[in-house]
Amino acid sequence: MKIIDNDPWLQPVSDKIEFRHQAYIDRKKTIERTYGSLYHYSGWHLEMGFHYDPAGKVWYFRDWLPRALEVYLTGSFADWEPCRYPLQRLGGGVWEAAIADADLANAEVMLYVKGPQGYSMHIPAFVNYATQNADTKAFVGRVYVPDSPFDWQGDTHIALADKTLFIYECHVGMATEREAVGSYKEFEQRMIPYVKDLGYNVLQIMALAEHPYYGSYGYQVSNFFAPSSRFGTPCDLKHLIRTAHKNGLAVVMDLVHSHFVANINEGLNMIDGSDDLYSPAGAQNMHPYWDTKLFDYAKPEVQRFLLSNIRYWMEEYHIDGFRFDGVTSMIYHHHGYIDNFGTHDNYFGSQANEAAITYLTLANDLIHTINPASATIAEEVSGMPGIAIPIADGGIGFDYRMAMAIPDYWITLLKDYRDEDWNMYKLWNVMNDRIWNVKTVAYCESHDQAIVGDKTIAFRLMDEQMYHSMAKTAHTINVDRGVALHKMIRLFTILTGGQAYLNFMGNEFGHPDWIDFPRKGNDWSYRYARRLWHLIEDRQLKYDYLLEFDKAMLAFAKSRNVMSLDFPNLLLCDEDHKTIAFGRDDWVAVFNWHTMLSLTKYNVPVKRRGRYRLVLSTDDECYGGFGRINKEVEYPSHTYKKRHYISVYNTNRSANIFERID
Repeated sequence: MKIIDNDPWLQPVSDKIEFRHQAYIDRKKTIERTYGSLYHYSGWHLEMGFHYDPAGKVWYFRDWLPRALEVYLTGSFADWEPCRYPLQRLGGGVWEAAIADADLANAEVMLYVKGPQGYSMHIPAFVNYATQNADTKAFVGRVYVPDSPFDWQGDTHIALADKTLFIYECHVGMATEREAVGSYKEFEQRMIPYVKDLGYNVLQIMALAEHPYYGSYGYQVSNFFAPSSRFGTPCDLKHLIRTAHKNGLAVVMDLVHSHFVANINEGLNMIDGSDDLYSPAGAQNMHPYWDTKLFDYAKPEVQRFLLSNIRYWMEEYHIDGFRFDGVTSMIYHHHGYIDNFGTHDNYFGSQANEAAITYLTLANDLIHTINPASATIAEEVSGMPGIAIPIADGGIGFDYRMAMAIPDYWITLLKDYRDEDWNMYKLWNVMNDRIWNVKTVAYCESHDQAIVGDKTIAFRLMDEQMYHSMAKTAHTINVDRGVALHKMIRLFTILTGGQAYLNFMGNEFGHPDWIDFPRKGNDWSYRYARRLWHLIEDRQLKYDYLLEFDKAMLAFAKSRNVMSLDFPNLLLCDEDHKTIAFGRDDWVAVFNWHTMLSLTKYNVPVKRRGRYRLVLSTDDECYGGFGRINKEVEYPSHTYKKRHYISVYNTNRSANIFERID
């Protein structure tokens, strides 16, 4: 297999890699023998849940409840009488009801189940909508039926397979400035044109599947087939996605198949009266650190439920791709909570969850079967070999993995080191520490770095001065440093860190506040669960400089295809002067991280001789810099000992990109 041929380090465990790949092949063959194809296997949602037969004017309902003793369907359509509509047991643990004397369209629905421990209420596993009951405030299932079928005519998926991804990670509920939960409609009207204008081409949307606790950021899912009702209706979400597509923006869903909420009434937990239906039995039942339930990926029904969930989001909502959350937690029984990775035993020993790896391989197979131009991204920190290698080559099949070490390193530098002590060689190595044939999503900060208890890069750099010293006419040492480094950090990451780039909503202009969802500790306030868009609407503030630089940075990256699979060429690493120079054939970027030393006639190696000109500078006055370099000056190369150089003004705390013009 190519995965072994391309990486000699894997030769000693070639048998384990082949065994892992064969497990996927064997499972897929079993599925194909029984169901005809992986695609048909992933259509469980077409059999389960609520379906209306207009010919017979009958509602059919099914759910998988193998250890239930009695099952009833109740809700607003039944005046909440618990036992009016009993279900009948079918084979394989499935129960069914046929209801001809009630209108279930848009009704509130719940299961009343007698299990081994008595009776309890549950939301059905396959509901397409769930809302909070106005009286009880508890979530209940809904049979969502729009007035007319949604019109997808003319809508097409955005092809991501051959596109460089510039990802705008976002959250619908906190995308407005109101101290409230934002809606799909507001996001569509406000954010889609804004993101398009910035130059991003992918919306990576968090918290789409229903979750009872808003503060979980969408990572404690209760209803996997129901878009969150906090933001509006399923049709509202479809309209948002269709509008995104019309504007050339792909929609990638933040998919949570790593765990589910432990709530009993609202999620999958104990839905048939047992505590290990979707979960493993015993000690592996709960996530030891997240207080959530774990999936048992070895169970065929769990596999089928999750694969059907993927197909549902792709076909029902035209989702273009998925960012799989918590992959490290999925693929290890220790869930990634160890000090060090990087050994054969870590990756292929007893702690590897082979059933989860088989599931993820099947999931990537299914996604690319439904839409070959789709993209999948793994949030995976351990560096599991094969995670982003094609399945045919022996890998797990993700298209990208997240470069999670990069934001961690930026935080380490800003928290633990003085600017003067940053090591240039270490900085370069961290940014480029990836396997050459594994596509990586580079980012300085995601939602993880913005939540309460942590700080964004901008907040770390400027702290409380962001609230009173950001006027363009004001200058403080702290803010000047912060504005300069914020631009340099973003530019360094996009030029060196990978083949795709991600930014979290608001960080493109240095949003000053962390994220803190309403909770008891903040008196249930929405003050920090929103974005302060007025900061960039006021063109007299320095947030405007940071935003305009983000646009220019993306435009340069796109026009020069800087995020190709090849690594940038390191041309100079000058620890004494805190300068790194690197580039491609026709351009060179010079990063001077020094706190105060600017150097005239600084010789920078270039790949090709010719005349060069400055094309992008973080020190440009239009981006909040000091305009120390004349953009009209040309830089002819000179040759010394068969190497080509240009002599430049190397200004401190700035990054300057010079490009060959002939």
